[in-house]
Amino acid sequence: MALLLGMLLALLAPRLAADEIIGPLSAVGSDTLAGPMLHWGDRLVERHPGVRLQLQASGSSSAPAALTAGTARLGAMSRPMNDLERQAFIARHGYPPVELKVARDALVVIVHRHNPLESLGRRELDAIFSESRRCGAEHGVERWSQLGGMLPGDRIVLHGRNVASGTHDLFRRRALCGGDFRVRLNEHPGSAAVAAAVAAEPSSIGFVGLNHLTAGVRALQLHDPQGRVVSPTPRAVRRGDYPLWRYLYLYLNLPPGSALTAPEHAFLELVFSPQGQAVVEELGFVTLTEERLMQQRDWLASLPMAE
Repeated sequence: MALLLGMLLALLAPRLAADEIIGPLSAVGSDTLAGPMLHWGDRLVERHPGVRLQLQASGSSSAPAALTAGTARLGAMSRPMNDLERQAFIARHGYPPVELKVARDALVVIVHRHNPLESLGRRELDAIFSESRRCGAEHGVERWSQLGGMLPGDRIVLHGRNVASGTHDLFRRRALCGGDFRVRLNEHPGSAAVAAAVAAEPSSIGFVGLNHLTAGVRALQLHDPQGRVVSPTPRAVRRGDYPLWRYLYLYLNLPPGSALTAPEHAFLELVFSPQGQAVVEELGFVTLTEERLMQQRDWLASLPMAE
């Protein structure tokens, strides 16, 4: 009887421990990742009612500063941390932040739904959005009529993300060859605002994350380096064929050899689970490959258990 009772308690112990996970989960960073973060937080609270996600979605550039200052342990970013941000973190803490990939996404160039333009090459895109034209265009493009065909002659109105956004920085580096945006770019704090502005103005063009397409706008096809025209479909993003695909990241302030808190561990288990990746797909992003998920699950399993 005692042996049977002992076996029963051993089986119940993990469940009892899981049910006792409580505490705050603090994250700072990307507006693009706000949707997945909040949905993952809701799913986590369903499993562990004692956990509370505290999310400040003020842009990717806020994540490295918060991690370095120690005001947050989780940083959500829609771009990789740059060298200056990483070195500032290392200088403060003596070790690098942990980088985790949580989803794939794409930067999508959008026009008004009635705009007949179908695709753009990199030089054309750079000539529209940038003064510096580092991608090789001879002249800037300021009116739709310069692109030929049946396009209207109205002056092109530019919309995009603000400088705090990882989307802004990544578009500048990848689409503008590291050049500078035109000063007349209308900057918005979120991709939803960009899509709404383009939908309201027939002569406008903008860039947003893949999951912010609406009925009022159309996504343009882009030319890859070989000149092929590629649409921003989930398959093209997952295969890396679409020129402006990207990973979405979580960065952790985790000293080498130390354990995650129980809420952090439970949160990351959820993110890398089939249920967590289903959230990614539901919200219009692109799931990670199974190989990538397994690598990160193995890393999570290798960490010491929190006391």
